[in-house]
Amino acid sequence: MPELMAALFAHRLQLSAIVASVVLLGSIVELVRKHRLQEAYSLLWLSFGVVFVVFSVWRSGLELFAHLLGIAYAPAALFLLLLIAIFLILIQFSIVVSRLSESNRALAQELALLREELRRATRAPNDAAP
Repeated sequence: MPELMAALFAHRLQLSAIVASVVLLGSIVELVRKHRLQEAYSLLWLSFGVVFVVFSVWRSGLELFAHLLGIAYAPAALFLLLLIAIFLILIQFSIVVSRLSESNRALAQELALLREELRRATRAPNDAAP
């Protein structure tokens, strides 16, 4: 009886992982479709979503992956993958924020120069009048 309960739990857990992974993939595709997420940013999310679906469906693949990394408990390899995914996404966001910050600085400088040019242009005719 305990073996049956353990098998049922394992199948429920696997089914839950499959459903969660598919929901993640579907959500990302829907965000891209509605233009709420750019394709460039979705690639990393989609990649990890596919990896999680594959490992959810192919349990021996997860065990093989864990064995190759020297991890004794295969589900712990999923946490390693999750940490790697979060780390890569944070790096991607840091790159985007850095680019936006540089662009924002350049735009602010250009705006200041244009304002100064406009101020001089509107003041110059008044100064020339007697």
